Amino acid sequence: MASLDNLINSSLMQKAFVLDSLYGRVLAAITPAIELALKLWVANAFFKSGLTKIQSFETTIMLFEYEYSVPLLSPTLAAYMGTAAELVLPVLLVIGLAGRYAALALFLFNIVAAISYPDISPLGLSQHYLWGMALLMLTLYGPGKWSLDHFICKKCSAACS
Repeated sequence: MASLDNLINSSLMQKAFVLDSLYGRVLAAITPAIELALKLWVANAFFKSGLTKIQSFETTIMLFEYEYSVPLLSPTLAAYMGTAAELVLPVLLVIGLAGRYAALALFLFNIVAAISYPDISPLGLSQHYLWGMALLMLTLYGPGKWSLDHFICKKCSAACS
C-alpha cells in the first residue's frame, strides 16, 4: 500500500497527471470542430445524392422502379421519401436540430440504400460502412456542443449536459 502511495506521489507520476490533464483539455477544445467536420462529411454525401435525384425526378422514379429494390414501398413512394430524406436529414444533422434522430434516420436510410442496390461495388459498400459508423457515433453521442440541440438544451433545462 505504501509503495502505491509513493508511486502516485512521485514526480514522474505527477508529470503524467499534468500531461493527461492537458491532453484532456486539448481534446475538449477540438472535439466540437471534429464533430462538425464529421457531420459535414456525411451530410455532404447524402445531400449531393438528393440534389442529383431532383435534377431529373422522372429518372429517379425509373431508377427506383428498375434498379433499386426497396422493400415494402412502392417505387414512387420510395423515390419521394428517399429524396426528401437525403435533402432534409443532412441539414438537420449539420445544424444539430434533432441531431440524434437525424443521425439515426440517416443510419437506417444508409442500411436500406446499401442493401437495396444489388450492383453496389465493394468500394461503394465500404463507403456505406464508413458513413454508417459515423452516423452510429453521432446517434450514440449526440450532435455535440456546436449544435442547436445543445444550445436549446442549455437555455431550456438545467438537466441537459
